[in-house]
Amino acid sequence: MERTFIAIKPDGVQRGLVGEIIGRFERKGFTLVGLKLLNVSQELAESHYAVHRERPFFKGLVEYITSGPVVAMVWEGDGVVAAARKLIGATNPLTAEPGTIRGDLAINIGRNLIHGSDAIETAQQEIGLWFTDAELVGWEPTLSPWLHE
Repeated sequence: MERTFIAIKPDGVQRGLVGEIIGRFERKGFTLVGLKLLNVSQELAESHYAVHRERPFFKGLVEYITSGPVVAMVWEGDGVVAAARKLIGATNPLTAEPGTIRGDLAINIGRNLIHGSDAIETAQQEIGLWFTDAELVGWEPTLSPWLHE
């Protein structure tokens, strides 16, 4: 079963949107297998955003993700990486479709509420960065037969 990494950024936590965001993934039918609230260390932030290290906005990304608590999650399901990206919406909330998390709940690219892995390989790397194997729980929801043929 495919897994993806999702993080509710400090703006989403501060605005009290954690339940709303988790609910959207649950209603879609994905399974939560990892969840934690944490203050992100400088080291973790720099590792997470390493791909942007040479870009002028790198410092701002690191400062922002370390500015308050983050909810880190791992979700599991068929096609969860691509589906999560659709649920999240475009990076810029002003161009994100209505019905998406960013389209409905955010207005500024610098405060776009949520991060989601952009590919299966990225998801695997990010999950390994944010979670240990012991922090992930494999389980079978009782509603699985109602979601999968």
